[in-house]
Amino acid sequence: MALVHTHFYSAALGMQRTIDVVLPQSASGIGVGGTESGGNIPVLYLLHGWSDDHTIWQRRTSIERYALEKGLAVIMPGSDLGFYTDMKYGYDFWEFFSNELPQIVAEFFPRLSTKREDTFVAGLSMGGFGALKLGINCPERFAAAASLSGLTDPLWQYRANRVNEDWLNIFGDEDEIRGSSSDIHFKLEELIASGKPMPRFYQTCGTEDFLYEINVAFRDRFKDRIDLTYHEEPGIHEWGYWDRNIQRIINWLPIAANSDSAKSTTKGAK
Repeated sequence: MALVHTHFYSAALGMQRTIDVVLPQSASGIGVGGTESGGNIPVLYLLHGWSDDHTIWQRRTSIERYALEKGLAVIMPGSDLGFYTDMKYGYDFWEFFSNELPQIVAEFFPRLSTKREDTFVAGLSMGGFGALKLGINCPERFAAAASLSGLTDPLWQYRANRVNEDWLNIFGDEDEIRGSSSDIHFKLEELIASGKPMPRFYQTCGTEDFLYEINVAFRDRFKDRIDLTYHEEPGIHEWGYWDRNIQRIINWLPIAANSDSAKSTTKGAK
């Protein structure tokens, strides 16, 4: 696998941004194999949480090794504290993630597939919210969306008296969330009612996580009406849990059997 650090200008945000990209590579090295990679490489957009940045998945997990066997490219962008949202006072991160970033990835990495069936999104905590938001609001783009310990209902912050200045700068008051792209319960109800094709969904959350109850509420509301895989196990809001479960999610992704990049050439040390 190759790791590419990409710096570019974002018109949506009006500033330079960085994404890190893991790409399949046919050559193998000591202790790690290669993957035959033609065109139409499947893509996972992997989103970070509140306190993190675009480097965190590489630093806290072995995401490169996990993606290797699937011939999967991994796009790791940054949202700062923007919560994957066009902020009330701040930057248009939703416009960046939902519209501009896929165009930039297609322009810079033409071997990556742009087909819906090859495109997936996952994230943890704040990024779990972002993954669900993208999957629900952009079902024509994503075949699967996965949330690890995600904030599955931003209105919960108001009910739980967890709203602070940062939150108000992002979303504004409660009424400004309702019915918006960030109201993912409402938008998923709309999507179900529309009859349009939907992504497959995956949820996982630790039973001791402070977000466990709202994850269970999301599961119980939608489990019989969408294609939802739900997993829970003992755990809190921490990287040991996310490292274990991103492996489950990568194995769950509906990567096409005939993908040009799915043939592993793993070899032993030389």
